[in-house]
Amino acid sequence: MLKRELKVNFKSFCLWFILIMTIFLIVFLIYPSIANSDNIKMMDEMLKIFPKEVLAAFNMDISSLDNVFGWLKSEGFVFILLLTACYAGIVGSNILLKEENDKTIEYLNSLPITRTKIVGTKTLVGLIYIFSLIVGLGIFNYIALTLSGNFDQKQFLLLSITPIFSSTVIYFLCLMISTFTHKSKKMLGITLGLVFGSYILYMLSTIAKEMEFLKYISVFTLADIRNVIQNVEINPIMIVSSLILSLVFFIITMIHYNKKELV
Repeated sequence: MLKRELKVNFKSFCLWFILIMTIFLIVFLIYPSIANSDNIKMMDEMLKIFPKEVLAAFNMDISSLDNVFGWLKSEGFVFILLLTACYAGIVGSNILLKEENDKTIEYLNSLPITRTKIVGTKTLVGLIYIFSLIVGLGIFNYIALTLSGNFDQKQFLLLSITPIFSSTVIYFLCLMISTFTHKSKKMLGITLGLVFGSYILYMLSTIAKEMEFLKYISVFTLADIRNVIQNVEINPIMIVSSLILSLVFFIITMIHYNKKELV
């Protein structure tokens, strides 16, 4: 069953990986021409117009845009967090539901395997592809940065790991929610709403001190990017929180799927 699931989900993984890699390839190719001395001066002057809170939301107050690594630490990782979270959410929302939508759940139920094994196997496949996307993108960016010039390798390595925390929690959350419905189209809207809604909450928490409490209900807080840029370390609390949340969502998924009336 593991080989079957890996094969079924391989095409969508390749499409997502190629899409994200193409976006960053374009940036790496054109950024040297953008980041010349005149353009950098213009960007610096333009950034002075924005409030400090807005710059902090994109890490532009602690990261210079005079090189491609500086861009990657600011706007670049915004794209990485959002795209990997979208992929993780879509995989989580669809990996169990698609058997009901494709009417293949009857075939799975006819096999000598339990629902617990179905959930376990599918969950593992989803995690394999999410980790593969993040690791693959990290390797691609490392090679591109190496060709572009000097950069802080330890800082980059830690930054490349951070999307795992937010994406994994999104994955398990959407996986859990998918057991409460039978329609994959409905889950797509819920998934995208969760991802972008959570990111908006995170942005609001960084822009206004009065709304700082919103970071505690945003999964993107777990990525801890700003701390990595400033201190070149990952807060262990974020790792533990990600593991606990993922485990709780997985347990609920397992319990409810075993009780669910499958279509």
